[in-house]
Amino acid sequence: MVTGQSPADPLALAGLPPLMALGEGDSDVVIGLLDGPVALNHPDLTTESIRGGGCSRRDSLACRHGTFTAGILNAERASVAPAICPGCTLLVHPIFDEDGRITLEGPSAQPDQLAEAIAYCVERGARLLNLSAAIGVGPSRATRIVEEALTYAAHRGVITVVAAGNAGALGGSAITSHPAVLPIAACDLTGRPLVQTNLSLSLGQRGLMAPGAGLSSLDSRGRTGVMGRGTSVATALVTGAIALLWSGFPTATSSTIRAALVAAAQGRRRSIVPPLLNAWATYRLLQHGRH
Repeated sequence: MVTGQSPADPLALAGLPPLMALGEGDSDVVIGLLDGPVALNHPDLTTESIRGGGCSRRDSLACRHGTFTAGILNAERASVAPAICPGCTLLVHPIFDEDGRITLEGPSAQPDQLAEAIAYCVERGARLLNLSAAIGVGPSRATRIVEEALTYAAHRGVITVVAAGNAGALGGSAITSHPAVLPIAACDLTGRPLVQTNLSLSLGQRGLMAPGAGLSSLDSRGRTGVMGRGTSVATALVTGAIALLWSGFPTATSSTIRAALVAAAQGRRRSIVPPLLNAWATYRLLQHGRH
């Protein structure tokens, strides 16, 4: 926690305000948003830094979900949204359509859609992938397709930040258990895991936790200050933090960034509950290392 910041502020709980005060991020840091499409005409979005993926139905769950996530990352700093890194480039590649089904965990996508989206974003320069969606990976072939795509992204130096899911389950999936991804659980404003967040040993050993409550962002239908809750919110906070860190240390490798995130996060690694993101402490570690 950052001294002088209110513990009731989700951004402060994750150590984000002093990092955000340093700048709005670099356009060379490209974030692949694997989510729903985004309402590109929203007045509070920095649309000049967003590429692709516009909505055709602004009232669809997919559009609302994608726009909410985009607001966390790329909204104008003066908006009601967190607007963590509006200076970074957001590459929107929808992985669920606006007529898709709704699951308990939110909009869902198929494994082949996810694999194709990963390759698309990586080949177009993404350094980060934000995955805040429920992915049903069942048969072995589907699992293999996704695993190969995640491995490909890691080999290209890309960090894939993945929501743990909101089913309140114990145990990981083929995606969150993949060694190349950074899985994210969600906590409340006291730092305790949300009831609905999924938890697992792989998450506790390799992942992070970030606030998934008490945070407003943009709504595709024009409403202001819409409240979100869950691992999708937490995942976007971590993605935004990494984007700002990479903006400040552009020559740092993905392994260096991940190592600093883990070192700065205080908590036990023998638990199913991962430690809390501390974005400012991570920045100070990278600064000390002069990357």
